[in-house]
Amino acid sequence: MNISIIGSGTMGSGIAQVAATSGCAVKLFDLNQDALTKSKNALEVSLSKLVEKEKIDVAEKSRIQNNISYVNTLNELSDSDLVIEAIVENLEVKRKVFSELEMLVSEKTILASNTSSLSIASIAASCQKPERVIGIHFFNPAPLMQLVEVIPAVQTSEEVLQQSVKIISDWRKV
Repeated sequence: MNISIIGSGTMGSGIAQVAATSGCAVKLFDLNQDALTKSKNALEVSLSKLVEKEKIDVAEKSRIQNNISYVNTLNELSDSDLVIEAIVENLEVKRKVFSELEMLVSEKTILASNTSSLSIASIAASCQKPERVIGIHFFNPAPLMQLVEVIPAVQTSEEVLQQSVKIISDWRKV
């Protein structure tokens, strides 16, 4: 499964680690190249600690790292099956991103927001196909916290809801 994460801050990076650990091909997007570099370095540190604690071995560490690519153009997300946005909590910024994303990805791509405070229905309203928009809210730190809220908007289709719940379950989250 091709997963894209928008925003390489703490939450975006953590979600990318979760998806990559589960075997997904992950593209972590940020406009800021320094933020991407910081994210890559933080993942190295995090995974090295897991190796030291014998939670994973060096081969697993490499596999997880190799599952993540770091990109800084939205066009590179066009082959995504699921995009999770984890950027600033600003409705207009999120609406703009979702509107742009919708033009780049397949009609079957699920568009998700990690927001915990903004209305998923308001974000979905910016899309031509709002039925594919859903909230998938991870708690910090995403790799450690088991709970994930899956929040359908009034527009979200039952199929997108069920697919999203299955993905989260496949990632060993509840």
